[in-house]
Amino acid sequence: MERCDDSLPGGDENSRPIADNDSQSSILSSNLFLDGVGEVVVTLNSDGLSCRSAESVSNEDDPSLCLGLKIFRKCEISVKLCDVYAIDSLGWGLVRESSLPNASGLFSGYSFEMYRFAVHYIQKSRNHPTVWIPSQYCFGHKDLRTCQMWVNQIRAVLCLQGGRPKNLLVFVNPRSGKGNGCRTWEAVAPIFSQANVMTKVTVTERAGQAFDVMASISNRELNSYDGVVTVGGDGFFNEVLNGLLLSRHKASYPPRPTESIHPVENGSNGMAHDANGNTEEPSDNNEDLSPLLTRSELDGRQGETGDPCNTDRDSFLFPNERFRFGIIPSGSTDAIVICTTGARDPITSALQIVLGKSVCLDIAQVIRWKKTSTSKDEPCVRYAASFAGYGFYGDVITESEKYRWMGPVRYDFAGTKVFLRHSSYEAEVAYLEVDSKKANLGEQGGLQVCRKKSLCSLRKKPERIVCRVNCNVCNLKAGETSPRHEISETYSMGPNSKESRWLKSKGRFLSIGGAIISCRNERAPDGLVADAHLSDGFLHLILIKDCPHACYLWHLTQLAKKGGNPLDFQFVEHHKTTAFTFTSFGKESVWNIDGEPFQAHQLSAQVFRGLITMFATGPEV
Repeated sequence: MERCDDSLPGGDENSRPIADNDSQSSILSSNLFLDGVGEVVVTLNSDGLSCRSAESVSNEDDPSLCLGLKIFRKCEISVKLCDVYAIDSLGWGLVRESSLPNASGLFSGYSFEMYRFAVHYIQKSRNHPTVWIPSQYCFGHKDLRTCQMWVNQIRAVLCLQGGRPKNLLVFVNPRSGKGNGCRTWEAVAPIFSQANVMTKVTVTERAGQAFDVMASISNRELNSYDGVVTVGGDGFFNEVLNGLLLSRHKASYPPRPTESIHPVENGSNGMAHDANGNTEEPSDNNEDLSPLLTRSELDGRQGETGDPCNTDRDSFLFPNERFRFGIIPSGSTDAIVICTTGARDPITSALQIVLGKSVCLDIAQVIRWKKTSTSKDEPCVRYAASFAGYGFYGDVITESEKYRWMGPVRYDFAGTKVFLRHSSYEAEVAYLEVDSKKANLGEQGGLQVCRKKSLCSLRKKPERIVCRVNCNVCNLKAGETSPRHEISETYSMGPNSKESRWLKSKGRFLSIGGAIISCRNERAPDGLVADAHLSDGFLHLILIKDCPHACYLWHLTQLAKKGGNPLDFQFVEHHKTTAFTFTSFGKESVWNIDGEPFQAHQLSAQVFRGLITMFATGPEV
């Protein structure tokens, strides 16, 4: 097919920048060919790209005319710039006119050869709004300079979109999940190339390699990247997170278990209750407690540590809004990516990364004071982004390590074995009480405990505010008022304050869990705590007391059910807190930290509000 000549629509005279007196917001306008549609008028403005069908044809000699009939369909298209992630020059090639037939069913699909460029953008799936789909519009013009002008102009406008990464560290775990880490990265790598994002990719060859790299990399080199991306599961992300935070995040340790409950004569408040429900009330009713890292403190620290204009290349502190974390899901559970992006989909995660989406995430610091009952005191620090669990959760992760050759199904097999074993453990847990108004932020009504009901009876479920995109709870700053709840003007006290009020629970437990986020996954569609938020400064302490086998089965059934109530049982305690301590009365105890085993006889945990920033939007409704 010969090259089209000047008689083809979309000539030079139809391509022009828009003058200021034409439109205040328009940057460029041209008559172009849209693949599959025909000739369109395309306009670029500060908000996005729009195009509409050409309204007239110049003459009958136009190759796009046959017997005086135009063969393109009516077209009205608009794409926001915030949804455009790439622009490519495609060179010389075919551009098809309307793929729809005319009234007589003839003359459809006429094609031209011309210079082309593609605009890559995202669409949301109609059936699954949380899933993003990469799409493109292909435009053509007979003049190469016109196409290049459009490519350059759109690239220039995209550069003004703040927060988009340009240089990323990428770690790929080839053995994650079903062993498809490398294939997952190969599937999404073109998206990063199209978006002109440079990636330094490391495919790990051994356990702990990503941790070692992140721990040893210099702050100067780290500051040359806009973030780090992991291709794997929750455990692999935890490895990278700890490699970065352990050597760089400086914070006071939470109290150890022996320090959390102070004697009454020292002026502290305490209330102890055993796992059977016996309660001893304190003499003072002061309940004013708060998250460890307040939003006002966070805002102040971000001005110091998260400023992208900070010229100190040898420092790297947290919180840090410029340096973000991303996850391309390829694991067995992928709870973190489901909670932050709303979908367990590698393409969705890649698109949210290249578009520079941001959401803050709370992080829990876990301190192991003693590994076993006979070991010496040797504090060991770990960080968790989703969950820290003991008892049933620790037993499952320990048992599953024996069956790694089974892949993700090993968790079902190990979980069944541990459930049938029905082991309970004697332990003592102390947790920092928070003001009821702050603890109930994000729900309508508090947790009503009804001790008169039978052991397996369900309590009435209060109305909750679930964490979503642009969540009001996560974005709430100190001193602001929620539409449904009033909160104190400032958060002022932490776990080491003399005015702190610690509560204690002692007895036999089937499981003990600390959830930082909802922990939604395919086995638990609503998560362990459906209304947990990504960045509210709280963790949810879940104590499952020893109970009959059938009752625990009901709890697990509710956990696996969409719209279930896994926490609304008499044998379940749910406490919203900012710190807790744990002491085992057994010989050995194993915790599950973000899917990785962590042996600890005695430990403490505290949460830091919005400590890291993720490449994510938060889950859609």
